[in-house]
Order: sequence, then structure tokens, then C-alpha cells
Amino acid sequence: MNGPDTTTEDKGEAPRNPARRQAMTFAAQELRLISAVVVLMALGLFLALPFVLSIGAVVFLPLVTAIILTILLSPLADKLASWGLPNFLASLLAIVAFLGIVALALTAVLRPAVSLYDEVPAMIARVGEHFSQLKGSFNWVTRLNEQIAQIVGSEGGREVVLATPSFLEELAFATPTVLLEMLLTIMLAFFMIEARVRLRHRLLLQRAAVDSSLKAARVMREVQDRVAAYILTVGVINLGVGVVVALGAWMLGMDAPLMWGGLAALLNFLPYIGPLLMTALVALFGLGTAESPLLGLIPAAAYLGLHTVEANVITPAVLGARFTMNPVLILLALSYFSWIWGVTGALLSVPILLALTALVDHLGRPNLIGFMFGEPLFATNVLELAEED
Repeated sequence: MNGPDTTTEDKGEAPRNPARRQAMTFAAQELRLISAVVVLMALGLFLALPFVLSIGAVVFLPLVTAIILTILLSPLADKLASWGLPNFLASLLAIVAFLGIVALALTAVLRPAVSLYDEVPAMIARVGEHFSQLKGSFNWVTRLNEQIAQIVGSEGGREVVLATPSFLEELAFATPTVLLEMLLTIMLAFFMIEARVRLRHRLLLQRAAVDSSLKAARVMREVQDRVAAYILTVGVINLGVGVVVALGAWMLGMDAPLMWGGLAALLNFLPYIGPLLMTALVALFGLGTAESPLLGLIPAAAYLGLHTVEANVITPAVLGARFTMNPVLILLALSYFSWIWGVTGALLSVPILLALTALVDHLGRPNLIGFMFGEPLFATNVLELAEED
């Protein structure tokens, strides 16, 4: 009796399996087509976004800067509010504290830099003297260039010199725009910090599903913790670097040691590019003030050794694996946002990258390399879940 029943069930399931398999195959092709469209749209957005953001920099740059400042200063405002201060006053004090730190840093750097500005021509002349002394060892290069010029031939011509605005004229033209953008950024940051409680209420409590509210809470907390902790930790490390550089400059007899310490601390916020620029500045100053090239390169070599220890030992040990990012991604973000917004974009590149990384970790990291070889775009494949059901 069991034999006919089993045969009947097999006959009944046989036509259903091919139909289900065909439906799953069609769904997989449709999902891959939609994923390809999403990848192409994301690539187009990535290529078109710089032009939109650069053209609308007056609007987008203050907005993005205000968002980063809000993420950074919201924990301070929450701490002040927990002490019984009104939300308005706590937000205002957080902004004032940030502006005070920036003003002190700029004062420590700019005031000595202005006094040393008059000595720049003498330093350049001294550097030229050092190179002219070294030039005698490479006379064969000069003779080779002269022979090449004789073979190729050169025709004299009139040299056209275009009149360009001076540095002070360009600074005078740019100052109103910079001040307007700074004022807009501070106002946006203040109102965003002041409205943080209402924003959390809307994101967390006005969701239709509890799961979406919990996910939004986790995303907000992760973005804020990651960006704020990174900036504060790196700020403390850079402050230590500045103190060491200032002490080293004082011990080496360099002028304005506070200026060099402040420059080292500020430029260290720019990954890779900032330390290279600092090394070049210290080398230029050393060659411009020392009696010999070897003595002039000692401050640059000392700073380079300090940066090597800080970047490879201290910073990885303090930050840990949580903030470890691919150097390729850091350089891409640095070049991408520097291309869009210049120096300000370079300073914002790492915080923006951290925020995007936190969002991607919660929303799903796309498998772009595997997608090119036929794998699903995301690690969680809905078709596999359907097959299990």
C-alpha cells in the first residue's frame, strides 16, 4: 500500500521542481540585472558628484562641514546638558569651545609666521647658495644640457609677462566669501546641535516598525561614536606630536618653536600629505638658516623620524583595529575631496570616509569585485533565503 502512495507523491512533486527551478533562475537573472543597474547608477553618481559639489560649494561645503561638526560636538553638548544646562546654552557653549580651540591654534601658528615672513627672501637666498655649492659637483649635467640645446637649437623670442593679482589682492577678494561661508557653517552647526534631540526623536520614535527604529539608532550611534572618537583621539595624538616638535625646535635653536609645533599638529590631520608638507617646510627653513646643508637637514630628519614612530607605532596602538582603514581608500578620499573643495575637503575627507564606512557596515557592504565574476552584489542573497524556505 505504501508503494503506490509514494509513487503518487513523486509524480506529483516532479512537475513542481522544474517550475520552481525555472522561477528561481529567472529571479536570479532579474536580481543581477537590477544589481548591475544599481552599480552603474552608483558609478555615474560617483563621477558626476564632484562637479555638482564643486559648483555648489557655497552651499554644500558649509552643510557637510556643519554635519561633521555636529557629529563631533554633540557628545559635548549632551554632557553639558546632563549637568543641568538648557539645551540652547549647552549647544552654544559647545560651539564657543570649538571656536576657542581653533582660535588658539591659529594664533599660535599665524602670529610667529607673520613675523618670519620678512625673513623668507634671505632664507631662499641661503638655499640658493647651498645649491650653488653643490652645483659644482654636477657640472657635467650643465654641459650636457648645453650640448643638447646646441643640437636642437633655440630661437630667442619676446617674453610676454601677464599681470596677475598680488597675494594681498587675492586675499582681499577671497576674505568676504570665506567669512560668509564660515558664518554660515557655524550657524548651521549650532542649529543642528540644538535640534539633535528632536532629530533623534523623529528618527527613532516615528518609525512604523520597531526593527527600523533600532537599526536607525544603531546607525546614528555608530556614526557619531566612530567619527567623534576618531577626531578626538587623533587630536590628542597630534597635540602630543606638536608638543614634541615644539620642544625639539626649541632644543635645536629654531625660531618660533610654538609655530612649528602648531604646524606639525595641524598638518598631521592630513594623512600622508600633511607630514610630507611639514617635512618640506622644516627642510626649507633648516637649509635657509644653517651654515651647511648637512646641518640644515637635521631638523627635517628628526621630524621624519618622529612621524615614522607616531604613524607606525603610536597611532595604530591607540586607535586599534576599529579605526584601521585601507590606505588606498584614505588616499582616494583625500584626492577626491581635495579635488572638490581644496584644503577644507582634504581635512573633511577622513571624517566623511569614516561616516560612510559606518553606514556601509550597517546597510551592507557591496561585493563589487565578486559581482564582476558572477557573485551576488551583497553577501546576504535573498534567493538563497528563499530556497531555504
